Amino acid sequence: MKIIIVGCGRVGQTLAEKLNNDGNDVTVIDMSATKVNDITAKFDVMGVVGNGATHTVQREAGVNTADLLIAVTNSDELNLLCSVIAKKEGDCETIARLKNPDYSEVAPYLKEELGLAMVINPEYAAAEEIARVLRFPSAVKIEPFAKGKVELIKFKLQSGSELINMSVKEMAMKYKSDALVCTIERGDDAYIANGDFVFREKDVVSIIATPKNANEFFKKINYKGRSLKNALIVGGGTITHYLCSILSKSGISLKIIEKDLKICEELSTLWDKYTIIHGNGLKKDLLREEGIETAEAFVSLSDSDEENILLSLFAKEVGAGKLITRINRTDYDNVIAKLDLDTTVCPKNVTADIIARYVRAKSNTQGSNVETMYNIIQDKVEASEFIIKENSPIAGIPLKDLKFKDNVLVASILRGKEVFTPHGSDIIQAGDSVVIVTAELGIQDVTDILK
Repeated sequence: MKIIIVGCGRVGQTLAEKLNNDGNDVTVIDMSATKVNDITAKFDVMGVVGNGATHTVQREAGVNTADLLIAVTNSDELNLLCSVIAKKEGDCETIARLKNPDYSEVAPYLKEELGLAMVINPEYAAAEEIARVLRFPSAVKIEPFAKGKVELIKFKLQSGSELINMSVKEMAMKYKSDALVCTIERGDDAYIANGDFVFREKDVVSIIATPKNANEFFKKINYKGRSLKNALIVGGGTITHYLCSILSKSGISLKIIEKDLKICEELSTLWDKYTIIHGNGLKKDLLREEGIETAEAFVSLSDSDEENILLSLFAKEVGAGKLITRINRTDYDNVIAKLDLDTTVCPKNVTADIIARYVRAKSNTQGSNVETMYNIIQDKVEASEFIIKENSPIAGIPLKDLKFKDNVLVASILRGKEVFTPHGSDIIQAGDSVVIVTAELGIQDVTDILK
């Protein structure tokens, strides 16, 4: 696809890299020549310096022949204007990033009236991810497939885990669970599971299962984890606002520390059921006073990565609660991974994954299309959900007779309302929703997994 990205901030750069790696023809637009030059020098993309909300600059970027324009500047209004001009000038599909909670409430109306293909809110998407983990704290990360009927759940093997020194095959025989082990992260290495793989302490394991089967699996392996009753949050920004809304009926008690008095007053007005503290969340005495040592979860959501990391490390030192850390930059992913911060959430990566998923779903080829896609292990392993059509070459043939590429795993099949873990004798049928885990990134069609 020919794609124009307006805005070369963190989200724009991540999108440019991801969509270019997927084989799309990408052009970026930004007012800053430095930002445009940095991206074009780093990735194989074209660049235009100028105001992306003008038809002249959009024409220069090729809007007349573009398939999609993605507006991700720091201004919601500018993103909407870019989208309107692109629809009028080039009649291409448009995606607009809207961060303001006021716009979030009318997003369906704006999408319909302005003809947008998608309205994406990075902060809301990040809040949804945090809420999933707070509801199931055993997990490091949870990704839904098949409209929530199947989940991909990451968890870490702590010292004393029954799975340590046990092979995947031995685990399956002992616990007889319908949860399928998909991947294992060990340091900087990533593995797609096979029966002979042996678990080690601190491995990060991904399973795919229904929510019910996942709960049963964690009970069988005696994995420590229970529903949370309370959480302490530092930072009262947009993500916190959305998180309050999402968790309003969950029964989880929230205490929020925010240094901006105006934000405190807004949160207090909107969410009188939660405790709002006006103060500096970096002060250890305040954190102790507000219960960081006994909080069942600690969520650091300030705008500073450095502050969030330091706060989470302090919470880890003095408490035993679930840690969730907001990270905006991914330059030091490998370093951050070694800090053992439980769950990290990066809004720009969440946004890029959602948009990349949409772009791939536009490619309806050879009998299937991508419905959902997640990076299980960043830049190493992906999980993709395909809807199988009548002419698909993988339909009607037992799985054991299909010649899959190396490092490919058929992880789950949804047929009607039934979800099951596939075995060699199972046959995929037209209409099935199939989750595929693979080390080959950017697969566009289910046929890409065959030799």
